[in-house]
Amino acid sequence: MFGGGGRIEVIGVPGIPEVKAGDDLPALIADAAGAAGVAVRTLDIVVVAQKIVSKSEGRTVKLAAVSPGSKAQQLAKQCDKDPRVVEVILSETKRVVRVAPGVLIVETHHGFICANAGVDASNVPGGDVVTLLPKDPDASARRIRAGLERTAGGPVAVIVSDSFNRPWREGSINVALGVSGMAPLRDQRGEQDDYGRVLRATIVSLADEVASAAQLVMGEARGTPAALVRGMPYEPSETGSAGLLRPPERDLFR
Repeated sequence: MFGGGGRIEVIGVPGIPEVKAGDDLPALIADAAGAAGVAVRTLDIVVVAQKIVSKSEGRTVKLAAVSPGSKAQQLAKQCDKDPRVVEVILSETKRVVRVAPGVLIVETHHGFICANAGVDASNVPGGDVVTLLPKDPDASARRIRAGLERTAGGPVAVIVSDSFNRPWREGSINVALGVSGMAPLRDQRGEQDDYGRVLRATIVSLADEVASAAQLVMGEARGTPAALVRGMPYEPSETGSAGLLRPPERDLFR
């Protein structure tokens, strides 16, 4: 078990410049953290917004170059969206889950159930440009972690995060798309509660909890697309985000 000590800090990393395709994202994060006086330390969990990861990987699309097909045009009428955006969403989609005015819920090729396949125009300069989710968020997290560990001089963990809505609650929260260096789940089955009862079904999504805590300092429009979570105990692991997605046979909301 890494970390721990009764106190957890969540520290925003401001000052990261506008990210472009091919940029060295770990270096940008490390430099900004150092300039802010909060250099990345060994055992930190570094939460990085999906948006800057996608930008660095060139996962952007200019809508002017998109020609919507008949399916995109039909769905666009149903959900009242730009047909070009719908065409991009379909390119990232394995299955359309729900369509309603203003709503297009899909299953991405990764297996995420989310709005618009994560395709988003917010915080993207240039006009008529959208970002896509990273092709492999775990691989993205591994690359960022490798660079940050060289700077920190020891192990760190990295979470690539994005804001998702939930089917049974209002409002979005930050969740983990990609994970590297830590076990994403904490299985407490077999442990005892405060009254000695054995826990039978408690599995905590630690990666999602950390991502959500980080959002409190990152925000959606504060120019702080990364955060350090310090003092959080976690198990080192190379499993990535495996296990965070619920199998279809156990997902009652599909």
